[in-house]
Amino acid sequence: MKRENMDTNKFKELSNRLKEKRAGKGIREVALEIGISPATLSRIENGKIPDLDTFGRICSWTGDNPSTYLNIRTKDAAVPRVQVHFKKESAINPETAKALAELILLAQSKLSEEEEVQG
Repeated sequence: MKRENMDTNKFKELSNRLKEKRAGKGIREVALEIGISPATLSRIENGKIPDLDTFGRICSWTGDNPSTYLNIRTKDAAVPRVQVHFKKESAINPETAKALAELILLAQSKLSEEEEVQG
């Protein structure tokens, strides 16, 4: 991983997430589940940044999306998709459907802008 794509505070979150998920389990047991050495797990829990392979294994084990810890936005996160299903064609006319779709996309855009300002 390139250092400019890493936020060390985010990796502190990874460390905390590991400790939280490991709760009550021994470090050797969890390291075996993840597929890394206990020493490596200990280093990461103490704030060291893992190599790419280890990072992937940890994210897989915790169930976290790796982009949570990296300064990248996934394509899906950048472009939200809105889908609506109507059982009958007569449930809504095309003009209303188009206006509703535009309203939803505008609201999503404004919410994304607010999140970026707050984040």
